[in-house]
Amino acid sequence: MSDIDNGPTAPRQTDRWLEPGPTNAQVVYILYLAGLVVGITGLIGLVLAYINRGKAEPWVATHYTWAIRTFWIGLLYGLISCVLIFMVIGVFLLFAVVVWFIARCIIGLQAAGRGEPIKNPNGWFI
Repeated sequence: MSDIDNGPTAPRQTDRWLEPGPTNAQVVYILYLAGLVVGITGLIGLVLAYINRGKAEPWVATHYTWAIRTFWIGLLYGLISCVLIFMVIGVFLLFAVVVWFIARCIIGLQAAGRGEPIKNPNGWFI
C-alpha cells in the first residue's frame, strides 16, 4: 500500500442531501410522501428534520418546523379518523387527512425549491 497523502478529499456531491439546507428539507418532504406507501420513510424524514432543525439557516429551519408539525398533526388527525372509522365519517376524515398531508408536503417542496421560508410554520392548516 502507499503512504502518499493526497490531501483532504472534497465532499461528494451526493452527500449534500444529508446536510442541513434546502436540499435536505426537500428530502424530508419526499420521505414523508413515500411514507404514505412505504411507512417507515416518514419516520426517517422526521428524524432528519429533528436532527437538522437547529443546524440550519433560519429560513430552512421554518421548513423543518413545518415538516415536524406536519408529521405529528397528521398522526393526530389520522388517529382521530381511525377512531371514528366505525362511524362512516371516519373514512371521509381519513381521506381528508391524506389530502391535507400531501398538500402540506407539496407546499413545502415548492417553497424550498424557490428558496423561500414557510410563512406560518406553526400553523395547523395549509
